[in-house]
Amino acid sequence: MLVQERMTGNPITATVNTSHSEAVGLMRQHRIRRLPVLDLAGRLVGIVVEKDILSTAPSPATVLSIYEVHALLSKLRLADIMTTPVLTVTEDCPVEEAARIMIQHRIGCLPVMRGATLVGVITETDIFKTLAEALGAGEPGVRITVRTQRQRGVLHHLTGHVADAGGAIASMLTINEPDGEHKRVTLKVLGARPDQLQAALSAYADLDLTDLRLIEKPFEPLPLGV
Repeated sequence: MLVQERMTGNPITATVNTSHSEAVGLMRQHRIRRLPVLDLAGRLVGIVVEKDILSTAPSPATVLSIYEVHALLSKLRLADIMTTPVLTVTEDCPVEEAARIMIQHRIGCLPVMRGATLVGVITETDIFKTLAEALGAGEPGVRITVRTQRQRGVLHHLTGHVADAGGAIASMLTINEPDGEHKRVTLKVLGARPDQLQAALSAYADLDLTDLRLIEKPFEPLPLGV
């Protein structure tokens, strides 16, 4: 999966001359937390995030009047507070590489470029959505996690046993373990009962079945104090 399939195209942008107050208005109006910043020729030169906006706003304890604060912020330009240079990716960048860059540099957004033109942004929320879809989040079915050796043919045998039990794989995700010898595979399976799948997978000695549960409806958050 590539960034162009998960990004938000035609993103809301600001310019180097956009004021602090105007940037706040754009973020509130469009319910966004990041603004790519363009120069007067339309080239990407920086990015401003919600943290930048908050860190440059006067403290609530300020002795300035509301009118003085407004006047001060209306003179502050994004050119003064933006992060530059800005890290970017291209449309054909794999999603997992975009995620790795975000993790490595501790950022939550990457502008997406086509040559010198800004065509989109991909955020950590887009990455979370991709992961949730890959795991079949919110969908009914039997959720299975197995631990197995990292060796040729394992996934072939695993999917074959699921099929033998009458199951159809709706989603699958594999994660390598730190020891370099094992991996965990999580599947969402349709069309088979949990007991059928457990019997089929338990017969395969090279699979360690670590979790098997029937998901009938999406999980709901639990409020604290209830």
